Amino acid sequence: MPTSSTHWMCEQLHLPRVVPAFSTQALQPNVRIQDPPRAHCVRPRPLHKPTLFRKYYERGDFPIALQFDASSKSIAWKDPVPQLDYHHFLPMFFDGLCETEHPYKFFARRGIHDMIKQAPHKVLPVVPQLIIPIKNALNTRIPDVVCCTMKIIQKMVKSCDMVGEALVPYYRQILPMFNLLKPMNVNTGDGIDYAQQRDENIGDLVQQTLEILERHGGEDAFINIKYMIPTYESCMLN
Repeated sequence: MPTSSTHWMCEQLHLPRVVPAFSTQALQPNVRIQDPPRAHCVRPRPLHKPTLFRKYYERGDFPIALQFDASSKSIAWKDPVPQLDYHHFLPMFFDGLCETEHPYKFFARRGIHDMIKQAPHKVLPVVPQLIIPIKNALNTRIPDVVCCTMKIIQKMVKSCDMVGEALVPYYRQILPMFNLLKPMNVNTGDGIDYAQQRDENIGDLVQQTLEILERHGGEDAFINIKYMIPTYESCMLN
């Protein structure tokens, strides 16, 4: 709200006063309506409570340990990955996609990659349990989390049979955030966008993920994507 000193200065300089919208002051002469506040729709919104993945990891429920190789680190699984109960473990690892701290972030992301790679045929029955964790990860709007989640969706759809078609009924849960993030491309002019080289440009990743969903989602994929994201153009028809 403008102060009385601001009113006095505006009157002396004959400048329009800034007043709130939809107020009685807005009907007075020589006033200007205050600009609406910014929505900040893509501002990061990290979780304010621990994830289930962190809770179960700290309790020691996962058969995993950190293993250091000559030039990298990986997960040492105490049990063979194909023999794991995917209905129990895979949704919890997906819940850890929201994590941004080490070692939770590393274990959640690497665990998902290992489980998809070593037993892709066991992912399809678990798809309904993965929708809420995927939605929660996208809703954080944290660039690193969003990029990682979309890359995992791409890997899951391309590596596992019928997963692309199984995701079609859940587009209404996961695609609204795609529609919000789709315009997030960096305009650098003649400069170099190094995030694009690292495949971390959110706008490009959204487009790539939507094209993969369309290619592997069957005949109903495009019309459902178009319903949720009107600006999307088919990569199969053009």
